[in-house]
Amino acid sequence: MVRSSAIPAGDGPFFDDLVVGQLFTSAPGVTLSDGLAAAHQAIVGDRLALALDHALCHEVTGGGPVVSPALVWDVAIGQSTVVTRHVRANLFYRGLTFRRAPVLGDTLRTRTEVVGLRQNRPRPGRAPTGLAALRVTTTDQKDRPVLDFWRCAMLPLRDQAARTGHADDLDGIGQGGDAPDYHPVVSGWRLAPYARRSVAPRAAELSPGQRISVAGGDVVSSAPELARLTLNVAAVHHDAAAGGGERLVYGGHAIGLALSQAARALPALVTVAGWHGCDHLGPVREGDTLRSVIDVERVDLLADGGGLVHLRSLVRADGEPDRDVLDWRYVAVLA
Repeated sequence: MVRSSAIPAGDGPFFDDLVVGQLFTSAPGVTLSDGLAAAHQAIVGDRLALALDHALCHEVTGGGPVVSPALVWDVAIGQSTVVTRHVRANLFYRGLTFRRAPVLGDTLRTRTEVVGLRQNRPRPGRAPTGLAALRVTTTDQKDRPVLDFWRCAMLPLRDQAARTGHADDLDGIGQGGDAPDYHPVVSGWRLAPYARRSVAPRAAELSPGQRISVAGGDVVSSAPELARLTLNVAAVHHDAAAGGGERLVYGGHAIGLALSQAARALPALVTVAGWHGCDHLGPVREGDTLRSVIDVERVDLLADGGGLVHLRSLVRADGEPDRDVLDWRYVAVLA
């Protein structure tokens, strides 16, 4: 039986407040507007023409202006932070799959369910923590599925002496089972107009094993603004004290910049249909400059042109030495 959350409003749960099956639905819905899309684009530099060129979008999809997939997952992740306000680190996102491509005017609502819990071993000099695996499901105003995924967050305990007994195996969360179907999100789309307006390489010109080094880096700016914009209430993104003396940048910020860099290197990139996974390898801070290389892992050509291209973006932050910060494996639709 799924249990609803009984955590006081504004507090957010600690690890020892959670039980498997607990359900959180209290985050406000978000209507995807022109203003929201523009503010998001200004921060992460989205370059996907389908979200920027409404006339081209209608040619390709036959419908209204599609919203950037990065804005959609940022809102969904932000809505899920009603569970992770006290998060210390996000270990992974897995199995994110788009069921449809939202358009301007759609409203996103998200439910977050606790599907696994494991208390970490105590470490001398460190506050006790545990890992919470969450299933995040987002629908629109007509209750149509938009996307779903799993995430794993490290949370502190409210009772420092508590021994919860939670010891779930989280390694298989979001893995195994039937392979996701990435085709529905582009069903009925006509990619030929997009191909005519973009330059190579296109899907048919890519092959597994290719590596693309993206020219130029991108500075991380307006980090708390992005968190506020997407309803992300995790304290470490807003409050330096919660971050151990320095705010940490929301992980989706680095992902958004990586997508912007991928679109620069691959102008035929139409949208993202899903993620295999995303591992945060190190903290990102405001002012960091991020650079990426992109590996082509697999190419599945579509019958009507274009293809589903499985990519891996490896992102580093400039420094002495440079730091690995992101390993993102995703499925891009290329014309």
